[in-house]
Amino acid sequence: MKILKRGLSLVLAGLILTSCSPTPSTVTGGTDMSYANTIISDFNISELEMDGAFFENALDKEIDYLLSFDVDRLVYNFRKNVGADTKGAEPYAGWESHLIGGHTVGHYLTALAQAYASGSVSQSDKKKVYDMLTTVIDELALCQRDNGFLWGGKFVELNTEFQFDNVEKGKSDLFNEAWVPWYTMHKILEGLVATYKYTGYEPALTIASNLGDWVYKRTSSWDEQTHRTVLSIEYGGMNDVMYDLYNITGNEKHAIAAHAFDEDALFELIRTDGVNVLNNRHANTTIPKIIGAIKRYEVCHGKKIDGKVVDATEYLETAEIFWQMVLDHHTYATGANSEWEHFGADDVLNRERTNCNCETCNVYNMLKLSKELFKVTGDKKYADYMENAFINDIMASQNPETGMTTYFQSMATGYFKTFSTPYDSFWCCTGSGMENMTKLGDMIYFSEGDSLYVNMFLASNIEWDDKGVRITQTTNLPITDTTNISVKTDAPVSFSLKIRIPNWAKGDLAIKVNGEAVSYETVNGYAVITREWANKDSVDVTIPLGFTTYNMVDGLNTVAFKYGPVLLAADLGNENMKTTYTGMSVLIPESSILVNDHLVLNEGITGKDVRTNPDAYFERVGDGLEFKFTPADRELTFIPYYQIYDVRYGIYWSLKEAE
Repeated sequence: MKILKRGLSLVLAGLILTSCSPTPSTVTGGTDMSYANTIISDFNISELEMDGAFFENALDKEIDYLLSFDVDRLVYNFRKNVGADTKGAEPYAGWESHLIGGHTVGHYLTALAQAYASGSVSQSDKKKVYDMLTTVIDELALCQRDNGFLWGGKFVELNTEFQFDNVEKGKSDLFNEAWVPWYTMHKILEGLVATYKYTGYEPALTIASNLGDWVYKRTSSWDEQTHRTVLSIEYGGMNDVMYDLYNITGNEKHAIAAHAFDEDALFELIRTDGVNVLNNRHANTTIPKIIGAIKRYEVCHGKKIDGKVVDATEYLETAEIFWQMVLDHHTYATGANSEWEHFGADDVLNRERTNCNCETCNVYNMLKLSKELFKVTGDKKYADYMENAFINDIMASQNPETGMTTYFQSMATGYFKTFSTPYDSFWCCTGSGMENMTKLGDMIYFSEGDSLYVNMFLASNIEWDDKGVRITQTTNLPITDTTNISVKTDAPVSFSLKIRIPNWAKGDLAIKVNGEAVSYETVNGYAVITREWANKDSVDVTIPLGFTTYNMVDGLNTVAFKYGPVLLAADLGNENMKTTYTGMSVLIPESSILVNDHLVLNEGITGKDVRTNPDAYFERVGDGLEFKFTPADRELTFIPYYQIYDVRYGIYWSLKEAE
């Protein structure tokens, strides 16, 4: 059994660039990507540091992977599609050798840009990352056609727009006609925008702006029928990235093109908040569309575009209702969703537990959506979700030995995780996985005027430049029940510290400032302390810990267990871990080792007993987060799910009473 027994922390500081082509040692600032209609601001990863071995390992493994690529192989298809010299290289295998080729390159650009912004990367590696990033960008500039078009799909003919032509005709044979070209275009554009955001490298913005102009010209040619046909085929978050591009360029054409990808018929259906609205919808097709909806609200609401003042309140409403639908009816205890990539009918989670649940890209996108919803509304429920999904899905998605990431995470008991390969898979989740591991911790802290939100309890530091304050959080939660927040400031400063009261807390928070117990105001689920803070002020927050059960709506006694924020899973050993493939070469576990996931409880113990008082039925082993479940017919050892990577596991168990 190989389980990573390390703490929940890492060093993750960052630097954002201001000039066109600075060297790592001169980076001091960044490109403002704030949105007009948000009330709460996030911190950039350039302002964040995290402490501890778990995340340090995750980031280091990702940096090693990103730096291992061959630029000539990465840009092979881009060169081939414009008739340029491919310099004797061969394209990478897997999805990058198909019509969807280029999508990973987009993710790769975003990941490199985020990595370059991270202060946890050594100066020598930072230079390598920057050199790799700018080299790829410069190569892409050479491959951009005069009309702005840029493409990295498998070369078929020099009419490189043929996939887009076919989509407009409703042709979508992914081997011969079109494999979601607008999805790929989204990833490429997003990588270019992220490069500019994190590095200020002007060529990336130039390419993106010219490509955005091409998108505008293409979308402007659609009649109503063509428009409906195009939007019926997966297009990623084209609305999302085009709104971001407009937010930088101010070019109305980019906003108009973004709106062409707002699927208003779907949004109206979602706003009915009816039963089974999401049934049979491809989850990772749908979620990015909703990110685009809230982005329209954040970027365009109240602005005059194309001669009209934009009222985007219904787009915000769409995002809020969709998010709640997914959480209430389609989400597992990890914070993830889907079975065979799709949403099912409402509340059939137990019946749909298989070896192909919980596509990792879905959580990547649900976290992006949750973050924007929190910034707009300030509702704590989004923060609760972000913590849960980050710890129990994203942290669980990487193999800590290889750095490779998951596509699916099985919710059926007795299966195991499977991971991508370095150069032969390039699944969608390979690309989003690159991004996940280079922006770790970006949802811990937020600010609003004179208030600082602490949304997660992970060892970390944040530079709050607006207040001239550095906040350091030191914690070993949930091994212990306390987190310490200390203040460093050159001069006394007044602000409100808003500490999230987590939904897993087993009682009221106890807070001390400089060793003295203090009362606090509870506002919208946050413990609020407002005062003038001095240098070296120290806040101790104690959060009562314990077990919580989470049962299925369609399975009353089918439960999962958490200790504090950490989802637990039973270690079921590594017997016969054979794999097979599904879909487009996606690796999955072949079979479970269990006939069923029943736990027969000892005489006199009911399922209700365990559900209502789980603390009475777990016995801690040692000082870490290993527990024995004691009241059943089989002895099980439970450990944090995020630590498991090469053993079979059981998250959900059906509690059966003795007969």
